[in-house]
Amino acid sequence: MTTSNSTNFEPNVADFIEEAFERCGLELRTGYDLVTAKRSINLMLAEWANRGLNQWTIQEETLTVIENTLNYTLNSNVVDVLDCSLRRVEGSTTTDLSMGRLSRSEYLNIPTKSTTGRPSQFFLDKQNSAILKIWPAPENSTDVLVFNKIVRMDDADTALNTMDMPFRFYPCFAAGLAYYISVKKAPEKTQMLKQMYEEEFDRASSTDEDRASFRIRPYTG
Repeated sequence: MTTSNSTNFEPNVADFIEEAFERCGLELRTGYDLVTAKRSINLMLAEWANRGLNQWTIQEETLTVIENTLNYTLNSNVVDVLDCSLRRVEGSTTTDLSMGRLSRSEYLNIPTKSTTGRPSQFFLDKQNSAILKIWPAPENSTDVLVFNKIVRMDDADTALNTMDMPFRFYPCFAAGLAYYISVKKAPEKTQMLKQMYEEEFDRASSTDEDRASFRIRPYTG
């Protein structure tokens, strides 16, 4: 008995839609079925962005500051910024300096925003295109902001597209799409499919967390 030696299973949008319809006890019959299912996919991807951190959507970006400029408009696909540091090069030494995150009210209450110096704090203003605000205002145009950003997943535009996700999320994606379709076409199955979706999402998201060493030192004083 031999295995396939293959690990390239990658369903496209049409495959996921057919799977979801079958879970609803339905068949994909018309062009409109495909249209409404793709719309459900894209709405579900927006829901995933609201659920929290998806590791594969994190990207590191660098942005050179401009002297005395506090605000930097980011690409419209940026959902959030996790952390930010300031990279400064002096001679042959490169140093990344941590920056603290401010809330909207904390940033608003900075009394003198025109103060210049080494930026040490940031606030992300989540507009349609997010604005990264830093303080103090940069004292040069050579320092570089280095930050981890969460970006939107790619839309499902055509039936032949593959989805922007790791394979471990395939069961969750199929379960979620079946739930979304059932709301419109098989409401008698909605509760069951919703429960399956939540269980699959919990399993997938639990494997998508950062792993780090954790040490506890007993207090002996």
